[in-house]
Amino acid sequence: MTVSYGPICQIAWVTDDIEATEQLLSTQFGVGSWVRMPNIEFGPETCRLHGQPADFTAHISLSYSGDMQLELIQPVRGASIYTEFLDRSGPGLHHVCFEPGDFDAAVASAQECGLEIVQQGEMAGGMRFAYVDGASAGVPYIELGEFSPEIRAMFEHIKKAAAGAK
Repeated sequence: MTVSYGPICQIAWVTDDIEATEQLLSTQFGVGSWVRMPNIEFGPETCRLHGQPADFTAHISLSYSGDMQLELIQPVRGASIYTEFLDRSGPGLHHVCFEPGDFDAAVASAQECGLEIVQQGEMAGGMRFAYVDGASAGVPYIELGEFSPEIRAMFEHIKKAAAGAK
């Protein structure tokens, strides 16, 4: 099956100090203001890591550079691909996110191609995500994301705030 994975809509870093990473990207690279969401909980009812229920918490911070969403993730508690990444590589570029037109078809296509779905889940407000092992593409992970109108509205608000802060 061939599907369109859609445009890349996000670049994300995993960090052990979200505030320092926000400051670096803003000061050195002109990124606008950040919207930080502390202690986002991912529970075993809606999230899986390596096919098993996952229970973890992370701080997440979002901003924009032009139309590109930038995400920072700092793991706080529990095992996740974020803690695995920090343990293996230290802080750094973690994933790019594609927004496919058909999320389920894109996940199925990745699996049919033999790509491992490392972590997947759903978030309150209407967001689904699946992280694909991206080693063959030269990036640790590729995220596939599906966003509700409510999540899109939040993203637009953050984008406007980031543009206004420059």
